[in-house]
Amino acid sequence: MTGASIRVVIADDEPLIRAGIRMILTSDPGIEVIAEGANGREAIDLVRAHGADVVLLDIQMPGMDGLTAMVELRRVAPSSRVIILTTFGERENVLRALESGSAGFLLKDTAPAELIGAVRAAAAGDAYLSPAATRHVVDQLASGRMAARGEAARARVAGLSGREHEVLCLLGEGLSNADAGRRLHMSEATVKTYVSRILAKLECENRVQAALLARDAELGG
Repeated sequence: MTGASIRVVIADDEPLIRAGIRMILTSDPGIEVIAEGANGREAIDLVRAHGADVVLLDIQMPGMDGLTAMVELRRVAPSSRVIILTTFGERENVLRALESGSAGFLLKDTAPAELIGAVRAAAAGDAYLSPAATRHVVDQLASGRMAARGEAARARVAGLSGREHEVLCLLGEGLSNADAGRRLHMSEATVKTYVSRILAKLECENRVQAALLARDAELGG
């Protein structure tokens, strides 16, 4: 996005966490926190009333949790990008969120710069896959389900070209487009083109789903 600020809605039942997220995000002049809610239902109502480019949702909230709210938000506000807030103890819920098309997830103890980067990536239409945190969780999630999913995943990636296969391997490692470009000696724009092509061929909604598929297929392992 260029010009206009990125409009963010935060939903978490803990006021101190909301205040901390707001403080971090508003330190970036290109990000505006337009509203806060304490549960999923409030988040949906706020997005309907004000619109939002990015919605940060805690998984565990009273009344309506983040996963339920995300499914509803994808129906009523498909242009709003959802990032799930989580802890390592909620890994299976995180997998459900990623497979349902969230723009990624963040650990609640993530670094401020990573939080800002994730919001900017989501607003730009990308999905955030943190090498420091997300890759570890994806590895843990995928390992317990690999036997059942591996064959189907390998069949899906079989139609990729050699270069697309290389780019997908790096997505599975959690690399950004810029880092993947350096690894493959290609420009960031070229990598972005390959990523778009891969998502279309694999029928993945975002790079997080593609990364999960790469891990299921044991690419680059």
